[in-house]
Order: sequence, then structure tokens, then C-alpha cells
Amino acid sequence: MNYKELSLAIRNKNLEPVYFLMGEESYYIDKISNDFATKILNEDEKTLNQIILYGKETTIEKVLLEAKQFPFGSEKRVVIVKEAQNLKNIELLDKYLDNPQMTTILVLAYKSKSIDKRKKFGRELNNKCVVFTSNKLYDNEIPRWILEYTINKGFQIEDSATIILSEHLGSDLSKISNELNKMMLAINRSETITSKLIEYHIGISKDYNIFELQKALGERDVLKANRIINYFAANPKNHNIIPIISNLFYYFQKIMIYHFLKDKSIQSVSSKLKINPFFVKQYQRASDKYSKKQLFNIFKQLKEYDLKSKGINNKNTDTEGLIKELIFKISHA
Repeated sequence: MNYKELSLAIRNKNLEPVYFLMGEESYYIDKISNDFATKILNEDEKTLNQIILYGKETTIEKVLLEAKQFPFGSEKRVVIVKEAQNLKNIELLDKYLDNPQMTTILVLAYKSKSIDKRKKFGRELNNKCVVFTSNKLYDNEIPRWILEYTINKGFQIEDSATIILSEHLGSDLSKISNELNKMMLAINRSETITSKLIEYHIGISKDYNIFELQKALGERDVLKANRIINYFAANPKNHNIIPIISNLFYYFQKIMIYHFLKDKSIQSVSSKLKINPFFVKQYQRASDKYSKKQLFNIFKQLKEYDLKSKGINNKNTDTEGLIKELIFKISHA
């Protein structure tokens, strides 16, 4: 089941006896676990019929004991095992899955990874209970997620603001949602979330961020690129060289892909590059500034400085100097 289907099933109390939530993206696992904890039983029923256990602090035997008990004064009993990835001998759950207690809803939140499907327990899990897999989103999917999250909360957000947030906060959905929620408490619904508001409430500069660096390099605006990179160098804790290089690689990779596209209409480019149509013109202009040969040279520089930043073939650990060198070479490619 996907998240929306599972959330709807919980809300309608269309329930199965066992749910196994797993995957690298903890955000949806936490939300579903919270839904089970808040939407099945009322407050009086929870006292005797809702049990929350933690993988590090319990045993599989304790989990099974709680799952097999009958509810008292309620139709259902809810047993939630958080951090289930730390539960030892979890495969002992297999026999219970063959004949689960139908009045118990057992929820296992197996975070940060998925069950090993090479083993019998993992292979047969889908056939014995409801399995929800929460995968990490790709970097290019984060801006759209931010947009949808914001709209669902009743707010509007500028396209450039979604890019700034995704570039600065990465793909951690919990972190992104927490920052957005804090900002939404401080502004009116009538206000559109802009890069200026993000700078004021979250502290992400609207002028000095990876998105503006990419834009400056794409326009071959050397002065602006140097200003931004000097700001990054002065704030190394917030602007690590490794993710900067990674972001620049994906940026120039899209410019290279643009060169080879036959259909350069806005919708086609947006689809092929997996970018918002709003940014298509930016890549179009950048492709005019950089030839294929120049882009190949930039990729070589990015690879070289990625290795240097990790201490490979390089004794100089001065990341400030490395990033300035890299930007100089890209600007003059």
C-alpha cells in the first residue's frame, strides 16, 4: 500500500492484524505510526489496550506476548513497536504471522532500512501482512514534495523558494517539514512563501545559496559566482564542499542532456530534465554559454576536486582554497 491508501484505511478503520513499515525514509513511517497511535482507540481505550514498545528496550517474546492478549473494554488492541530494526530475532515473528490475533493491530516500524528479502522471513513477509515501504525521494523530487506539502497546508510557495529549501536542507523530509511548519506558524496564509521569508525565518540566504551559485555559473557571471563562493568559504559548516560539488555535477549534467535533446519545447525539457518548467529557460541560456567540449572539461574538474576534497591524491585539506579553485576553473572553462 502507498501512504495515501494506508492513511485512508486507518482513518476509515479498515484494518488488518499486522503492519510492517520499513524503508530508508523515516518521515512516512513516523506519520503512519502516529496515525495508528492516535486514530484507532479513544483516550479511555488507550489506557489498557495501547502498548508502545521500542526495539532496543524489548524482546520479540515481549512483542508476541502483548500481541496475543485480548483487548479489555475495547474491540481492538494496538501494539506499536518503534525502532523495530533493533529488535533481535525478529524472524521469530513468522509463526505469529501465520495465525495472528485478529483483535490486535500489531505495527512494526522498521526504520532506516528494509528487511532482508534473501531470507525466508523477508521473502514471505508481503504474503503474510500489510507491508509499507518508505523509500527516499530523489533530489529532483524534493522541490515538488515541498510544493505539495505547502499547498496541502493551505499556503503558497514560489518555485525558487522550493529549490532553495531543497538545496539547503537536502532530502530529509522530517527536517524540511519541521522548518516549514515553524515558518507557517509565523506567517499569514495570505502570504506567499518567498526566498526572502525563508531567509528571515529559517536563515537560508536568498542570495548566497547553491541555487544562486548554479544560476551565476550558468550565466557565466564570474563576479556573482565569486561573491557566493566567498560567502560559502566563510561559512564552511553550512556549506560543505562535497554536497556543493555533487549539486554542481547534477546541474551541469542537465545542461549536457539539454544539448542532446531533439525536442526543446518547455514541457519536453521539463520532463526530460525532471525540473519545473519555470527553470527551463535557465538551462537553455546555460547551454548557449557552455559547449559540449567545455562541459566535458568541467566534469573532469568536478571529479578531480571531488577526489581532492576527500583527501585522495591531495595533501592540501584547505577546502576553502579547493572550492575557490574549482569555481575559477569552471568560470573560465
